[in-house]
Amino acid sequence: MLTSNVTIMIVAIGALGGALTMVDLGDFVDDGTKPPKAAAAGLSTNDMLAKLTSASDMDPIVADSIAAAKKRAYQEHQRELKRLKEKAKKEAAARAKLKAQQERERLAKMNPSAKQNKAYGKKMNALKGWDRCWPDLETLWMHESGWNERAENPSSGAYGIPQALPGSKLASAGADWRTSSPTQIAWGLGYIKARYKDPCGAWDWWQAHNWY
Repeated sequence: MLTSNVTIMIVAIGALGGALTMVDLGDFVDDGTKPPKAAAAGLSTNDMLAKLTSASDMDPIVADSIAAAKKRAYQEHQRELKRLKEKAKKEAAARAKLKAQQERERLAKMNPSAKQNKAYGKKMNALKGWDRCWPDLETLWMHESGWNERAENPSSGAYGIPQALPGSKLASAGADWRTSSPTQIAWGLGYIKARYKDPCGAWDWWQAHNWY
């Protein structure tokens, strides 16, 4: 009996030792090497429903104040966008205006003067055989355009030294009609010959009607 009891005890102690070796001691000791388990992993369905109920149970006044703040933030954002767009437009307009002014100044430097244009006009008038009418032509186009090949009437749209109306009519004398003094003068002399015979007749008409 004694021997049998001892044997049973030894077997029991061996079984207990085997069981202990299968237990992961890391479950009892946190050495920082294992990632933490998700907090929600241990929540029951009832626990999660309780959290949802608690979180959604907000005072309507509080919710309204939050919504109002969001609305103000959105409106402020829209105002800022509008301000930036308007600023961009103004800056673009200012740049365009500056560019146009610079272009006018550039053209003014390279354009012939009224004196040079008159010199063209006098020579071309003489080639038509109208030397005696030069004073009349000089005065006529001084009234019309100041002998400026880029002169433009803002109300009628008449353009150039002879003030062709519309200005595109000058294109029949050359593709460079917008900037070429000789092209405009050639067109103007052709117009005068067709309607008034010569510059003397054109100037007589102008004095009576203030146009030709």
